Amino acid sequence: MGEVASAPPPDTRERFWERPLAELTRAEWEALCDGCGKCCLHKIEDADTGEIEDTNVACKLLDCSTALCSDYRNRRAFVPDCLRLTLKIVEDVPWLPLTCAYRIRAEGRPLPGWHYLISGDREDVTRAGVSVAGRVISETEAGPLEHHIVEWGSPDTDWEEAGRKGS
Repeated sequence: MGEVASAPPPDTRERFWERPLAELTRAEWEALCDGCGKCCLHKIEDADTGEIEDTNVACKLLDCSTALCSDYRNRRAFVPDCLRLTLKIVEDVPWLPLTCAYRIRAEGRPLPGWHYLISGDREDVTRAGVSVAGRVISETEAGPLEHHIVEWGSPDTDWEEAGRKGS
């Protein structure tokens, strides 16, 4: 797989991702997303404990091979309960993955090296094992969510070496 250079959108400030989330413009907020697709997966909450389990079941609009929404602009028309991540949601919801760029920045941590804003390559999120691309099933095919509970694990620490070998 060759490198896919990916610069931040032109309507963003230099190194905007280092700013506090509250200072980001709408374009910068959207550009902060690493495209992993994990926020588009169904979760199961235990009624007794409140514990949240991840599943590998994707929203019907998520392209399971790329982890990108097939109709991002109009998604709320098809999936009314789709959440638009906001600063309040990022600060309040416990289910955002530890690898989520919004969560990372809300906690004051720097973006990881596999994030495209750091590496310049949108495919690094997949190489690092963070993206759900190719690892999920659509809700239209999945059946009971209880059969699809997963633990995603930590990013691959060898992703940089793997990326160099694949270039």
